[in-house]
This record gives sequence, structure tokens and C-alpha cells, in this order.
Amino acid sequence: IVDYFTNFLKLKPQGEILDGNIYVGTNWAQDAGVYEFTLGANGHRVKGRYTFIYIYEDGQWKISQHHSSVMPEEAKEQVINESEVRGLFQLWNSALATEDPVAVARRYAKNAVLLPTVSDVPRTDFELIKDYFVGFLKKQPQGEILESNVTIGKDWCQDAGIYEFTMGATGDKVKGRYSFVYVWEDYEWKISHHHSSVMPEAILGSSPKPAVNGRKSVVPVAKEVEEPEIESTESVEMSQ
Repeated sequence: IVDYFTNFLKLKPQGEILDGNIYVGTNWAQDAGVYEFTLGANGHRVKGRYTFIYIYEDGQWKISQHHSSVMPEEAKEQVINESEVRGLFQLWNSALATEDPVAVARRYAKNAVLLPTVSDVPRTDFELIKDYFVGFLKKQPQGEILESNVTIGKDWCQDAGIYEFTMGATGDKVKGRYSFVYVWEDYEWKISHHHSSVMPEAILGSSPKPAVNGRKSVVPVAKEVEEPEIESTESVEMSQ
């Protein structure tokens, strides 16, 4: 129970009963109905069905059984468009700007996997993800997406492409390839998978460019310049 509320309380929930139905027995009581939570962490409102069974124990009323579930008719697909998917990056980027590794790690889902740019270790839980950003945030990074490719599914979406970081600590600019997979969790979009890697051609050398949109990529090639023919002095004199 403590473990569940460790995460749930991060949303700063406050509840209100909208519809209650009470039954009273001998040394037990039941309250069942509909309640609504306001989540202080993000401002969302969430309705749910509840059942509390209370028993009299150690001189006070305590919860013996608590059942909470979403409203079944409201459990529908979370709609998001391409522009909004790209905007999810800014939530992560804003967390970077706080220079707080905990704030950044909280942008990731419970079972997230981070394959970071400058660490060989896959980060597969909150503590490991936070540990990576302890070091990375010392560079004061701020990112910008240069090329984005979005895919949208049911309660998940993906953004993959190329981004560039400006490191505030040094002024360096670093490009990388990225993929973010987002899932709807705890009433907000969280990062389920994040893979970031350096641009490979900077290390391994350039490779032939593929066709783009059915057309060959054109690589400029220096043309040989033909020297103009110059008539000799002798031929000029002969013509005269």
C-alpha cells in the first residue's frame, strides 16, 4: 500500500465524493459511489468508481477494503495529433532546463527504458535514469528538433528523427538521432522508450545517400573546367 501511494501522491491528488451510497452493519460500514480527483501536479480532473468497507479496529474506524476503478464509459482512447506529439518533447526539454535530475526522470514512465547518448548502460528504472541525468545536466543542455517523424497509435505515439543540443556550460552544439515512444500513464503522456545516439557518419565516415521520395539524392561533383584553346602567334601571322 505504501509503494502504491509513493507514486500516486506525486500527482498531488485531492478527492471529492460526487455520489455516495452508505450501508451500516455491526462494527462495519460501507460507502460506495463515484468520486473525482483533482491532480495538483498537472491540473487534470479524473472521475472514478469507489468502494470503501470500514471496520472498527483498535478503537477507530479503518479501511478494510478499498476498490477504485475508472469510469467504464469514459475509458476511451487518448486523442493526440502530430503537432501535439512533437510538443511532448518540450515537456522533456523544459525539465532539462530545471537542471534537476529528479524532474527529468519523472518525465519517464514506470517501466521506461532509456538508451542514452553517452553511457553504455541501459537505464531501466527511475533511479538509473536519474543517475544518468545527474552527469548530463552539468552540461546545461537545451535541445531543438531538426527533423521529426511522428507515428500515432492507441494510447501511444512515437517521435523519431534528429535533434541538436546546445550545451550551456561550454557553448558546444551536438547533433544526435533520437526516438521517443510515449504512453498514456497516470493521466499524462510519459516517455516509455528513449533512444539517443551520435550521428554515425561523424565517426565512421559518410555513406552513399539513399533515394528520397522516389528521387536520387544529388551529391554535387566538381566539374573539370576545359581550358580555352589559344591560337599560336605563328598561326595568327600566317592568317595575316
